[in-house]
Amino acid sequence: MQRRALLLGAAALGLLNRSPAMASPSLHVPPEEDRHAQTFMMWPVNRKVHPDGVFLDMLQDTIADIANAIADFEPVVMLAAAADHAKARKRLSDRVALWDIPTEDLWARDAGPLFAYQGPDLVVSHIQFNGWGNRQVNKRDSQVAARVAEQLGLRMVPSGLTGEAGGVEHDGHGLLMAHESSWVNPNRNPGQSRAQIEERLLTAYGADKMIWSKGVYDQDITDYHIDSLARFTGPGRVLINLPDEPDMDDPFHLAALDTYDALVAAGLQIDTIAEPNRRRIKAIDFVASYANYYACNDAVIAAQFGDPETDAAAKDALIRHYPGREIVMLNVDALGEIGGGIHCATQQMPA
Repeated sequence: MQRRALLLGAAALGLLNRSPAMASPSLHVPPEEDRHAQTFMMWPVNRKVHPDGVFLDMLQDTIADIANAIADFEPVVMLAAAADHAKARKRLSDRVALWDIPTEDLWARDAGPLFAYQGPDLVVSHIQFNGWGNRQVNKRDSQVAARVAEQLGLRMVPSGLTGEAGGVEHDGHGLLMAHESSWVNPNRNPGQSRAQIEERLLTAYGADKMIWSKGVYDQDITDYHIDSLARFTGPGRVLINLPDEPDMDDPFHLAALDTYDALVAAGLQIDTIAEPNRRRIKAIDFVASYANYYACNDAVIAAQFGDPETDAAAKDALIRHYPGREIVMLNVDALGEIGGGIHCATQQMPA
């Protein structure tokens, strides 16, 4: 009965596939700032990944805060094993639905489904998650995209790639950007050249041009995902988060400047926002990215780090790039402590 109800719900939203004869062979992933049907998120539970129970509780509180904030503007589905629903429900708004899809960690951008249109049909353009090169347990998370597709009655279209959607940015109008370190890497796509990976990424997103920069290999679990540095906010328009005073001995600062130069050379419209100088968490490996925000229906959910000056400047930049949307800024320091942010924890399903 539950399966039938879900399929009927998908049909009401116009999400069930029509006959293959009617489908177009080309895929198209819409711009993230377009209207969403709903947002998918994942509930972190695995104690091998997060052995500190107190910190895991903080992570769960943070994920609930993000879900509840988004739910003020669009439907949210939290993925979690049925055994974890009671604990999650205590933290979640009634506007957040719980689905019985088991998870280990919270990174819905990477493990969740990448939705695309193929002609009139909504499908999952599938990039296989493998725990960022098998660096982290992913027995459940590697199955999340397929489980969501099955629950919605959507067809999976394989890309032939292993990787994460957080490792590539798209403007929805034919342009991609990525760091080579997250893709041209034997821990994800052994034996594939950059040209082969580029062709498959362009096909998976329905794009026709890609901007590469080198990135950083083996210094963080993601091999430097680009969504913590630079984001498309419209056709050919980029918001990038850079340090005021780059440390020329820091590989991430050097790679960020290299990416900036590549975007300038491509002739894009670029707006720069500074990293926070005075933040609550002082750890050197803390990810303090204003760029790792989530644009949902009528709002942008973004991070604040406790630096009044840069927090305000980041909010002003988001107002410029997303006029008419409410800017909601949250304390998500727990995510920064494990190398991510709000965008990493969310995945949109287009309306």
